[in-house]
Amino acid sequence: MILLIGVFYIAKPILIPLFTASALSAEITGFLLITLPVYLYFALCEGSKSHATWGKRRMGIVVVDVHGQPCGLGRSLFRSALKFIPWELSHFTIWHMVIPSGYPDYIIYILLATVYGWVFIYLLCAFISKNKQTLYDFIAGTVVRYKD
Repeated sequence: MILLIGVFYIAKPILIPLFTASALSAEITGFLLITLPVYLYFALCEGSKSHATWGKRRMGIVVVDVHGQPCGLGRSLFRSALKFIPWELSHFTIWHMVIPSGYPDYIIYILLATVYGWVFIYLLCAFISKNKQTLYDFIAGTVVRYKD
């Protein structure tokens, strides 16, 4: 944590203009510095030999395909991309709310409502599906199970 604070302090003069120049530059910078590393962490960990992030390993669960086989890196990348669509769309809408852009307000509010709708569907699917799959798991052909 101290290392991250130090890096941010040093990089702050470079980063602040990137987050304040325009909604587009803030979105791209945020994607590269926040979303992409988190996306890669999930995708690479769940597509690796352990089939799990650190937290999933601690819980004794893994991400596998619907047949119980390792999901592989390609499927893991796809699953994580689907999982993070609402997250990234929320970043997009928030940046366009904070830094005015050419998009009309109703578009921003529709996109924000879409984020909430997607999250609701993701959660609802996990509760009602037979295998407790979220929508992104169903589409990617994956399931989270207790490690054998």
